[in-house]
Amino acid sequence: MWRQFCRNTLGLIPILLCCFTTAAFAQESSSEISSSDTAWMLASAALVLFMTPGLALFYGGLVRSKNVLSTMMHSFAAMAVIPIVWFLWGYTLAFGGDIGSVIGNLDHLFMKGVAWDSPHPDLAIPQLLFATYQGMFAIITPALIAGAFAERMKFSAYLLFIVLWSTLVYSPVCHWVWGGGWLGGMKVLDFAGGTVVHISSGVAALAAALIIGKREGYPKTPMMPHNLPWCVLGAGILWFGWFGFNGGSALASDGVAVLAFTTTHLAAATAAFTWLVVEWFFRGKPTMLGVATGAVAGLVGITPAAGFVSPGSAILLGAITSCVCYWFVSKKESFGYDDSLDAFGVHGVGGTVGAILTGVFAMELADGMSRGKLIGLQALGAGVTIVYSFVVSLILLKILDAWIGLRVDPDTEVSGLDVNIHGESGYTL
Repeated sequence: MWRQFCRNTLGLIPILLCCFTTAAFAQESSSEISSSDTAWMLASAALVLFMTPGLALFYGGLVRSKNVLSTMMHSFAAMAVIPIVWFLWGYTLAFGGDIGSVIGNLDHLFMKGVAWDSPHPDLAIPQLLFATYQGMFAIITPALIAGAFAERMKFSAYLLFIVLWSTLVYSPVCHWVWGGGWLGGMKVLDFAGGTVVHISSGVAALAAALIIGKREGYPKTPMMPHNLPWCVLGAGILWFGWFGFNGGSALASDGVAVLAFTTTHLAAATAAFTWLVVEWFFRGKPTMLGVATGAVAGLVGITPAAGFVSPGSAILLGAITSCVCYWFVSKKESFGYDDSLDAFGVHGVGGTVGAILTGVFAMELADGMSRGKLIGLQALGAGVTIVYSFVVSLILLKILDAWIGLRVDPDTEVSGLDVNIHGESGYTL
């Protein structure tokens, strides 16, 4: 079945190439494009892309050595597959003309009309640059989900899942918030993806952990990270790339970008230090893994708020998010699910906390908007995204499980996915 699927897919390539050559891609040049904004956004797009290899190192260092390559493959496969999905139909579903405030139309199918030499209607950067920058977000979002089912999911099922999930969950939620949909119309605030990226992926991760089940031997068998230095390096790359993730979401080289850059750094630093202190108090020792995890939690929490809150508020937001995420991560065994690398505990929980706290700490309110109403809207946006992502993810996982199966067989899981699925090993001893 899988070979037949691949043959059918390859047969579509000539047709797709013909479609690309007929797309109305270039338009007349315009002096309205800002060279400084364009330079910043090009750099930001590269920074956001760099986050996905950082995620590969972060996740890869946390698993056992027999599964390091299969885990890193999740991130690199997203880098290979999702740009194609985004180019073909993902972008137009997210940012095409609005259909009922729910989804974009097909005006930009195959990037039709998305020009490189004329500005985006609302920005001073080329339309293609905006699409490319947003495409980097689309890459890392499904890759985040993989942390929940590391060491036990079939690679073929993963590939199909991220294509379907990106189409049916990521693009619609992106449209709701940023593409002219109903949440954005209600003035729900999400500066850089607390709802669109982190809540949607974190909740999908929880659904995957519940459907696929626990790893063989979990929690009785020790499953220690095999390479913490890799994990720390990955966390550092994520911190570095996040300046493009949040700072770039200003979509211009201006004061808002500076604010987002600064609040991002402060929230990450505060969250890392908070996790260190809390862990030291409750466990007796501060760990390197705890500091790295706390930093990522702070980065997740500040994402929806980065351009809306003051630097002082960013410190408070980072501390609060770190405490809440620490509690969820420390209690996951009690909750009875195996979120292998804490994708839900950090991204789902951190994104939700950050989204609500955005309403608490936002410096400016829209006309006629009270603080209480904004907090309620933020909670609504988070809640709707939680329900939608969880339900659709659950349905997709159930369908794939019935079709090709989600989980590798027990022998493959025990001996390791690297050799059995990919025919290679991360280390030669």
